[in-house]
Amino acid sequence: MARNTHVTILIANLPAERDRRVIRECLTLEEKGFEVTVIAPRGDKTLKTLPGSRSTRLKPYPVKVYGSGLLTFAVEFGWSFLCIAVRLIGEILAGRAHAVQVCNPPDVYWPLALLLRALGRPWVFDHHDLCPEVYISRGGGEPNRWVLRVLNALEWLTLRTATEVVATNQSFKDNAVRKGVHPDKVTVVRNGPSPAEIAVDGDPQEPVAADGLHRIVYLGVFGPQDNVEGVVRAADELIKRRGRAGWKVVLAGDGESMPSVRALVAEKNLSDVVELTGWLNGTQVDEVLRSATIAIQPDLPTRMNQLSTMAKTVEYVGRGLPVVAADGIETRRTLDEAGAYVPTGAPEEFAAVIDELLDDPARRQQMRKLGRDRFLNLLSWEHQAGPYAAVFQRLLAKRLPAPPAEAPRIPRQRTGSDTPSRVEQP
Repeated sequence: MARNTHVTILIANLPAERDRRVIRECLTLEEKGFEVTVIAPRGDKTLKTLPGSRSTRLKPYPVKVYGSGLLTFAVEFGWSFLCIAVRLIGEILAGRAHAVQVCNPPDVYWPLALLLRALGRPWVFDHHDLCPEVYISRGGGEPNRWVLRVLNALEWLTLRTATEVVATNQSFKDNAVRKGVHPDKVTVVRNGPSPAEIAVDGDPQEPVAADGLHRIVYLGVFGPQDNVEGVVRAADELIKRRGRAGWKVVLAGDGESMPSVRALVAEKNLSDVVELTGWLNGTQVDEVLRSATIAIQPDLPTRMNQLSTMAKTVEYVGRGLPVVAADGIETRRTLDEAGAYVPTGAPEEFAAVIDELLDDPARRQQMRKLGRDRFLNLLSWEHQAGPYAAVFQRLLAKRLPAPPAEAPRIPRQRTGSDTPSRVEQP
């Protein structure tokens, strides 16, 4: 039986220890006095609690199939739904799961929302991705209209069955409101690290590498929609502009596109100027970004990317990195003048802007300062944690302990040098 008010968080697409947004959410809930359990795909088999947390419990489930096509995605998410449902019911029977947060993708957990709400328990939807737009961006051709209709229906059901929605940016909130969610039930909570995670220490200065190389860094997932291959092609274009000396592209991350990225590096004979690090932990991420001169956000200006805020973008500006990115609504809202923008995301466009920035240290330093200031004053997790925790404090107010009552104040009778008081006679 949970001693304190308990929140259960559901994830289907990442092990809990690899989802940095969820890690921050768990730590925030712990700080506010909640107990937390995360149900997610199994990652590190040795973990029983979330790394860095006080007591967040992990309830992992095995994943036997990873989706790469429509059928395998359906099997993967069907299996995830079953595993999550069984573990969630176990949490309810154990006296926990006083409120539940589900993180998409996919948008298939609305039947569980109906169950929880029938039990009188809040269901919060943490909207990570626009699934219909993700499908369009991954398809590489004309999307199947029936699949698209199903995905839109699932998103509508997911939004409308939630007690409240947590949106990662204003565009996601606007999307929820257009689909019938009352604006007061949508809270914007952006992605982003805290200053403590990245050891903010004064004005950001450009690193001086021991090998004298400028490092152009990409950090994140390697998926079909992430256009990591575009970074490799941009490196090939950059060679035409300034040769192979004095710079290197570092691709930090992993994902289903890694084989094609490796193949393209080999095909273009770029192994001397393109480094693949694989997946990195938090400390390694910080080291790679602190060693960088420029960061690149290669996501093409599709509808999904226009409306999405990339977690890597805030990681970049948190270290004061100048960012080269395709122009997009939410990208500009995040970066403002800390970004240098290209119109279409073509490799030659990225190469041209990177080439200009490498020759302009004064502009790079100005972008560093603007980015760091923007992070500290708007984007860091410290500015997101309060609104996020307030959602659960509001929804679970009846379960939370009442604040201590103030002792009654007894008026002091003035004597001596005090101004004489009027004393009423009986």
